Amino acid sequence: MQMGKQLKFILQSVLLGLAIAFIVILIKPNLLLGNRNTLSANNQKDAASSKPSPPVMMYSYAAAVKAAAPAVVNIYSAKQSMPLVYRYIDPRFNTILPPEQAQSKPKYKLKSLGSGVIFDNKGYILTNNHLVKGADKIQVLLYDGRTATAKLIGNDPGTDIAVLKIDLPNLPSIKFGSSEKLLVGDVVLAIGNPYGVGQTVTQGIISAKGRNRLGLTTYENFLQTDAAINPGNSGGALINPKGELIGISTAIYSKSGGSQGIGFAIPVNDAKQVMTSILKHGYVMRGWLGVGVMNVNQRARDSFSLKSDSNGVLITQIIAHGPGQIAGLMPYDIIMQINDTKIFDSKHFTNFVAQLEPGTEVDIYILREGKGYKTKASVTMQPAFNFIRR
Repeated sequence: MQMGKQLKFILQSVLLGLAIAFIVILIKPNLLLGNRNTLSANNQKDAASSKPSPPVMMYSYAAAVKAAAPAVVNIYSAKQSMPLVYRYIDPRFNTILPPEQAQSKPKYKLKSLGSGVIFDNKGYILTNNHLVKGADKIQVLLYDGRTATAKLIGNDPGTDIAVLKIDLPNLPSIKFGSSEKLLVGDVVLAIGNPYGVGQTVTQGIISAKGRNRLGLTTYENFLQTDAAINPGNSGGALINPKGELIGISTAIYSKSGGSQGIGFAIPVNDAKQVMTSILKHGYVMRGWLGVGVMNVNQRARDSFSLKSDSNGVLITQIIAHGPGQIAGLMPYDIIMQINDTKIFDSKHFTNFVAQLEPGTEVDIYILREGKGYKTKASVTMQPAFNFIRR
């Protein structure tokens, strides 16, 4: 009996202690976990101190602009307009009237305004061909206020690139970056002369790469950006946060004529290739096979029993005595592959062949009347149509 009372007392004491401990944990959990929390906090502090510091966010691109802006110029091109000269309709009078107009000097009319980029301190400038095409006079305004008349060294309508030259001392030049390393989402800055208001900087990102089928040029491989590009920005610099040139601003997509967040720039790697050829030869050397092609449409697929997702281009034209004819290519052949590269469409074919060096021998895989063939062709230089040589 006495033993039972003792056990009952002990059990009640234990239950009371557990209840008090439970209440304390609910009300003041830090009293029991304080040491553990302190130890954990110290461990976290030590771990944090051993980790590398997070990258510092960039809140200003002033350094990039300072490095690149002096090399960006404003370009004004003008077309010469001769005064009107009248003659009497009556054949008895053959005198030019009025005589004072016949002796007047030619006048220049503003053709277009845009931008350019000095890439060499000798005075060489990259810009768009459409800004200076057909111009009789090209005036360049520098960042420091100096002006100069520019000479057209060479142009390439196929990529809308032109190279100019001015003769002035102590010229700045921009540093080239790489457009191949660009990723969608990378920050870019556009520097140019929109609407002729003066040098302006806008900021955005790379929205897309490899844009083509826009109908702007023959060889399209545009960078797309949402950095504000407006009329007058053409030919200006697209730079990265280091101040390096990564593109030449060229065009905008707009229904109103102003920026709508869709601008296009020529990648700097493409521009450099064209520029190098112009400086060396006066024009751009491109590969040529002497064939005209079109995309393989559904009718052609049905005719040749091709899969709906099959690649290739259909030959529609063969230039007499051209590399294609010499290689045995014929109209209605389907070019499936050149060397190890599968040909997807006419745009891809045009760009691929153009990048081949004249004199290169290539293997061409074709489909003719449902059967596969292989032939060799020697790439020649593309005929130099519409080139201006120095």
